[in-house]
Amino acid sequence: MILAIIGLMVIPSSGQAPTRRQAMATPQPQPSASQPPVDDRPPGVVATPEFARQVKANESGLVPVLMYHRILKKRHASIDRTPEQFMRELERLAKRGYAPITAGEFASGDIRVPAGKFPVVLTFDDGHESHFGLDASGNPRPDTAVGMILDVARRYPSFRPVATLWVNREPFGLRDPEQQAAAVRWLTDHGFEVANHTWSHANLAAVPKKKVREQIVRLERLLHKLGGRPSTTMALPYGILPRPKKLARAGRWDGTAYEFTGVFLAGAEPSVSPYAKNFDRGAIQRIQSNGKKGECRTWCSQYWLEWLDRHPDRRYVSDGDPDRISVPRKLRGNIAPKWRGQVIAY
Repeated sequence: MILAIIGLMVIPSSGQAPTRRQAMATPQPQPSASQPPVDDRPPGVVATPEFARQVKANESGLVPVLMYHRILKKRHASIDRTPEQFMRELERLAKRGYAPITAGEFASGDIRVPAGKFPVVLTFDDGHESHFGLDASGNPRPDTAVGMILDVARRYPSFRPVATLWVNREPFGLRDPEQQAAAVRWLTDHGFEVANHTWSHANLAAVPKKKVREQIVRLERLLHKLGGRPSTTMALPYGILPRPKKLARAGRWDGTAYEFTGVFLAGAEPSVSPYAKNFDRGAIQRIQSNGKKGECRTWCSQYWLEWLDRHPDRRYVSDGDPDRISVPRKLRGNIAPKWRGQVIAY
């Protein structure tokens, strides 16, 4: 029997407000001595009101959670991106001062990016072969999404090379279990998040409650078998919530339990800060990566990244301190009560 209890909250016994790390701490399997998980996030600074004002910190602001599907030389669907389009977007993010974090870090409030920078979450649905693959030497193929992220990170040091890859039953188009395991191990060993997108990409609103739980647990068991870590996040296939929607957050099937820190939609706008009163962990917004054509004139990544450039006061700006939440004084009331003990208002 496999038991996976995911995303449990740990509250200090003293009753004091939890730090960002404590508030949504997740049990993880112990890494091997030979391949510890990479955590190259900046150590942070100790924020003060004066420093927060200097860097114009606003940790109650909006965060772009970008949604990608296939990266293809020739697009076959409107949600596909070409390698050139994908690379241009990555470089634009790097030049504008965005620093990637994973979906799990975002949902748990563990946002550690340099002071004055902006978090961005790069997410990939369906575990397509264009997202990741290893060459004959065991290195990431440069023509995949992960390979291109690594390339941009080499040229822009503050662009941390991480992303979240939500997979189904054949991760990255691989059928061989050993190849699947090698891919999952490489990604998790290098700071990437590989997590749950259900077993067969089912429409969770169209199947019985038991099938919803089965779809999630079967994928979770596969990740466990492949040496992955318990998922702390999941992306809803088609962005559709089950009925009742709480089944996407937590449940149990065949002796295995799951509980996610964050459930992500296929949405059309930036997410509010995880510290905000109106942040809904069970329905986190994302933005489709695309240009400004058709319905994407006002709903996709080019539109929203330009909008955030024009409205810098609405964007999340880091104070560089992982244990403080810095906001302009007028926005202090936007922070959820559980985080208010860590607020610096200036």
